[in-house]
Amino acid sequence: MTVPLAEILRPGLTIAVVGLSSSPFRPSYGVAEYLQGAGFRIIPVNPNETEVLGERAYPSLAAIPEAVDIVNVFRRSEYAAEIARDAVAIGAGVLWLQEGVWSREAEEVGTKAKLTVIMDRCIATDHRQLVRSGKFTS
Repeated sequence: MTVPLAEILRPGLTIAVVGLSSSPFRPSYGVAEYLQGAGFRIIPVNPNETEVLGERAYPSLAAIPEAVDIVNVFRRSEYAAEIARDAVAIGAGVLWLQEGVWSREAEEVGTKAKLTVIMDRCIATDHRQLVRSGKFTS
């Protein structure tokens, strides 16, 4: 099932960012900061953080007490399948693996559970392109 990116990246959705770091020098921080500025609610998921970008951090996807639309992954590929299973368990609709993250097993887990699975792409870059193309005004 192919879903247009403009449908997946509607402003106002909640994005759990797995592996989000509080270091402004890390790619996860820059991407999450961009998404937050574009109107998305971000939820940091990192057991080593308590708060990132003014949002409470959670140690795992299962610990998040609210609905999550997109699970955005900044972890190494070998962790992707486990994260995919967690994304399915919390009822997320999209599993997004950032640039450099690729897992056939994660794709199979997500696809079997009817998640939209995107791998090896930057969510911020794709959103910026949609904004530039006039799909969004944020």
